Amino acid sequence: MANVRLEDIKRRFNNVTAIEDITFEIPDGEFWVLVGPSGCGKSTILRTIAGLETATSGKLFIGDRLVNNIPARQRDVAMVFQNYALYPHMSVAQNIGFGLQMRKVDRKIIQERVMNVARSLSLDHLLDRKPKQLSGGQQQRVALGRAIAREPQVFLLDEPLSNLDAQLRDDTRAELKQLHQELGITTIYVTHDQVEAMTLADKIVVLNRGRIQQIGDPQTIYASPANQMVATFLGSPPMNILPAIYHNNGFDVSGQLLTIPAVVKEKLQLRQEHSYDLGIRPEHIFINERPSGFTVAYNAGSPNRQEENESQLIVEVKVVEPLGRETLIRAGLPGSAVVLNIQVGADVRPRPGDRLSLQLDLNHLFVFDPKTGDRIL
Repeated sequence: MANVRLEDIKRRFNNVTAIEDITFEIPDGEFWVLVGPSGCGKSTILRTIAGLETATSGKLFIGDRLVNNIPARQRDVAMVFQNYALYPHMSVAQNIGFGLQMRKVDRKIIQERVMNVARSLSLDHLLDRKPKQLSGGQQQRVALGRAIAREPQVFLLDEPLSNLDAQLRDDTRAELKQLHQELGITTIYVTHDQVEAMTLADKIVVLNRGRIQQIGDPQTIYASPANQMVATFLGSPPMNILPAIYHNNGFDVSGQLLTIPAVVKEKLQLRQEHSYDLGIRPEHIFINERPSGFTVAYNAGSPNRQEENESQLIVEVKVVEPLGRETLIRAGLPGSAVVLNIQVGADVRPRPGDRLSLQLDLNHLFVFDPKTGDRIL
């Protein structure tokens, strides 16, 4: 096992810069997740660490060893790909032990490791089967087993669960987290799925357009995003963004005025008649009063009156999505293209076309610069 350190890594393809100014250090034994939209550079970083890509500039260390000019086979890392990459003519046991066989490890040691890994992944009853006789989840576990059997210093996982169905993806994700807790091997995991990032990671690296946007533990990034991209990427449903203009000591949101507490105004130092983007997560919006036409129960813990740290908006219900334990409401601001996501209790069932008065908890309001996307508050 080893720590992994990247210092100002850049990778260019002809005139295109795939990643730039990538600097971070993963402590020995931690599970880090690289997350971001397609094309943000996360797989390029992983392939550069593996040695499948060569950094244009910068330094890459695995442990105390500078590995820029060391070939992939000598870096002592194991990579699991999205497409499993199993040998179809080999059995499960042969696939798991193939890396050890190529290293000319003693046959008895190979058999022992294969059995131990197979038991840990619940594959011991499938050792004689060929990959075509396995389900997608079983094939993915075989690919993981082949990496584990090598006992590498670092695991590199490139969207390993993306080909699985929803239930199997959840199960395999839990198995993967448990395996890491047992093995303690430094792991770098690439995904575009923010749920995987939040549930698996000790630390998350959020990327966009080849640059790091923020590094932190999942809860810190969720609660305190560095910019609008991070705020809207992490969270399901995503954070609501409301374009607004500041005047008269409040925010004009599509003709509706949000009043804000004096303490917030002092922190913000806002400029009159300037545009801002307001961010608020769906769980921090509450139904303030009963609209006409249906019966509504207040959210558990929601306030019954407007407090100093809250403000109201009138919205029109567009879509109602019952999700079992909760209901997701998509509602638009009248005369505007802005649509808000609102999470409420399962017993709240408005109808499309109903108007709701919403209360926003301004303790959880974010203010972003619309030009740079940086967070102001």
